[in-house]
Amino acid sequence: MVDEYITVSKVTDYIGELIGSDSNLKHIFIKGELSNVKLYRSGHLYFTLKDEESQIRGVMFGARYKLKFKPKDGMKVLIEGKIEVYKNYGTYQLYVSEISKDGIGDLHRKFEELKEKLNKEGLFDESHKKKIPNFPKRIGVVTAANGAAIRDIITTIKRRWPLCEVLLFPSLVQGDKAAENIVYQIKRSEKFNLDTLIVGRGGGSIEDLWSFNEEIVARAIYDCNTPVISAVGHEIDFTISDFVADLRAATPTAAAEIAVPPYEEIKNGINQLSLRANLAINKTLDENKSKLDNIVSKQLFTAPCELYAPKEMMLDNVVRRLQHSSESLIMRNKNKLDLLKNSNVLKNPENIIKNQKENYLLQLSKLEILNPLNTLKRGYTLAKIEGKVVSSAKQLKSGDDLEVEFEDGNVNTKVI
Repeated sequence: MVDEYITVSKVTDYIGELIGSDSNLKHIFIKGELSNVKLYRSGHLYFTLKDEESQIRGVMFGARYKLKFKPKDGMKVLIEGKIEVYKNYGTYQLYVSEISKDGIGDLHRKFEELKEKLNKEGLFDESHKKKIPNFPKRIGVVTAANGAAIRDIITTIKRRWPLCEVLLFPSLVQGDKAAENIVYQIKRSEKFNLDTLIVGRGGGSIEDLWSFNEEIVARAIYDCNTPVISAVGHEIDFTISDFVADLRAATPTAAAEIAVPPYEEIKNGINQLSLRANLAINKTLDENKSKLDNIVSKQLFTAPCELYAPKEMMLDNVVRRLQHSSESLIMRNKNKLDLLKNSNVLKNPENIIKNQKENYLLQLSKLEILNPLNTLKRGYTLAKIEGKVVSSAKQLKSGDDLEVEFEDGNVNTKVI
């Protein structure tokens, strides 16, 4: 006989301690297929995870607020969590912290690879980004025709900027054909002379949003001549389209708010500017009116004749003086002319010329008398020392070289 028997609780506690002390079970990654899925209003998710040979129960508390997809039976998933013993039933189960669809890892890898490729090609460069127009007249939207995204966009644009026309280019936004359909509608939109193009959809899982991570969609957005706003999913969602677009909006509603200005604010701003302009204009008019009144009150306008009358008198005096001076000048010149007419100059000009000629000959004969050469002709000589004429014997001394000039030549001699 065994002396001691232990209770079920102790056995369960012991097993729980063994499992709890195993570091491999404290943080474990498991993949499998879901079955018996139950998501309660409390937000807790209960399920069974199985493969071909085994199964384990699992629970995720608050799953409703953490998951981006709705778990279903038969869905293959990747789970992160820990293994603990559930004491009430003496079973171990999986406590889940993260759960995602199997295959998501491949999608993330493809996402990063394409992101790196396009970034190296320069599709994300800011230098290629086009400016979003401030006051658009026509905006295009590539999205599902019946989705919440188009309703939110239209409502927001009509509220904020009712002057703008919104054109829908309906497209599939998820599924195998979605990417090609999105590309087609982007290219088609360029025929409509749009100011801005919004491309997007509402939120969803990574698989739901994957069309906006396709390379053909990214290149279509990059090649689009119209400025493009990407609006895919919720704030936490990022797609390749967001990086290549000219501007990224967190949600479709946010895209609409970015695409158009607030009409009421602008109208109020214009009214304020108009009011301020009117006040400034009226103030300027009042100031100029006062200046004009002051100018008009001056003598120039009240009695202009009195202002220029003295100047007119001065002008008359000047005119009279000029007239008197000109008359006097004319009279003096007339008298001179009369005297000239009565003189011998005009009556007998031949006598005047004869007298002038005789006077000239008389003066010429006087000059001939004074000519030194004529003196030499009469037998006189001219004595010079070093080219200077000797006029007195006192200028000479014994030994001086003397040049004596005759009528017909020169003789050099020496004073004894």
